[in-house]
Amino acid sequence: MRYMDGFVIPVPDGNKQAYIDMAAKAAPIFIEHGAIRVVETWNDDVPTGKVNDFRTAVIAKEGESVVFSWIEWPSKAVRDEGMAKVMKDERMQPDGDMPFSGERLIYGGFATLVDTGEG
Repeated sequence: MRYMDGFVIPVPDGNKQAYIDMAAKAAPIFIEHGAIRVVETWNDDVPTGKVNDFRTAVIAKEGESVVFSWIEWPSKAVRDEGMAKVMKDERMQPDGDMPFSGERLIYGGFATLVDTGEG
C-alpha cells in the first residue's frame, strides 16, 4: 500500500521563487531515493475556519502563504529507507537561509486508506 509524507509550511510571499528553487532541487533527490512523486502546492483557495484552518495550523503571519506538499512512496518500508538516505544526502544540506520557518512546519507520515488513482 502506498505511503505519504505530508507537509504544511508557511512561506513569506517574497520567498516564493526561493521556495520553488529549493523544492525543484530536492524533488529529484527524493525520487532517486525511492519516492514515486513529489508535489508542492501554493495556497490559492484557503478559507478561514471558525476554529482552525491551514493558516492558523502553521501560525501563518500577514504576508505569508501556505504551502501544502506531499511525497508519495510505494510503501512505508521504502519511505523509511529512502527518507534515511535523503536526510544523509549531502545535496540536501542547506546552502543558505531556508525560505521558510522550519519551526512552524508541520509534517507527518500517512498510511493510505482510499486511493482512486493509478497504482
